[in-house]
Amino acid sequence: MKRLNYFISSFIILCCLVSCDQTTKKRTLRLAHGLDVNHSVHKAMVKMGEDLEAISGGNMTLKIYPSQQLGTERECLELLQIGSLDMTKVSAGVMENFAPKMKIFGLPFLFRDRAHSFKVLDGPIGQKLLDDGEKYWLKGLAYYDAGSRSFYSKEKPIHSPEDLNGLKIRVMESVSAMNMVNSLGGSATPISWGELYTSLQQGVVDGAENNPPSFYLSRHYEVCKYYTLDEHTVLPDVLISGTHLWNKLSEQEKGWLQEAVDGSVDYQRKLWAEAEAEALAAVKKAGVEVIIPDKTLFSKKVESLYDDYRNDQEIYTLIQQIRATQ
Repeated sequence: MKRLNYFISSFIILCCLVSCDQTTKKRTLRLAHGLDVNHSVHKAMVKMGEDLEAISGGNMTLKIYPSQQLGTERECLELLQIGSLDMTKVSAGVMENFAPKMKIFGLPFLFRDRAHSFKVLDGPIGQKLLDDGEKYWLKGLAYYDAGSRSFYSKEKPIHSPEDLNGLKIRVMESVSAMNMVNSLGGSATPISWGELYTSLQQGVVDGAENNPPSFYLSRHYEVCKYYTLDEHTVLPDVLISGTHLWNKLSEQEKGWLQEAVDGSVDYQRKLWAEAEAEALAAVKKAGVEVIIPDKTLFSKKVESLYDDYRNDQEIYTLIQQIRATQ
């Protein structure tokens, strides 16, 4: 009943917004996401909105709802699917529940480095995965940089996979993330991002895993004083439009929107690099011990996850293509 009431109230709000916009000639796109307004992704979206209005001569504008105002990442995707929201940003880890091939990004140590990941995401493999969501009413537009995810913990430092034994580690609602943590010896515990700070405080979980800016901006460093830069997964953020919106846009409008999106991607990646450095410096200053472990200890423990895909020819072929990308 609570979930039904959420959808009803969200639908009414959004319908009111649409009806208000019908009094003008502008097309206002509604974009919701779960991040703080200081996050590089939100700042890039603000730029995207400014560019979209300029490119379209004022015919298209963007209204942004940050900080889970309209729901969690999963709930925003569901709103896209029924046409009650136009655009959202979610982690590829959450997206895999809606477009299954996205689960490939949850494989640990898939990319050699940041340059390799950009080569894949900006190339035909990345585009193929964006397009795959259309059959699920989700039109992938671009990837934002979300860096590499690493472990942080409350009571003890993590120097090797053995240190994860017995620890309850928060993960997204992602089978790939759960398999990864469990294979390393931890106990994967799915919890929504908005509930994580309290869960860490109350001992519901012993730690979590995320990139440096998210660790810092969420203030999780106030509870967790150990951050281990094992950089196990590179999970991009995915900017998505609902096909309900995309299919009613004219070719000119699609062009305007994609141009603004592409510009925001370049801008966000620059902001992200700066945010990573600032976040690590800030958490160190706050007393967090930043650990640089031997990554091979972790990568060897998860090799079996790749073997699990040998019988899934399509995913296994994608893995080989990603590894062969130069």
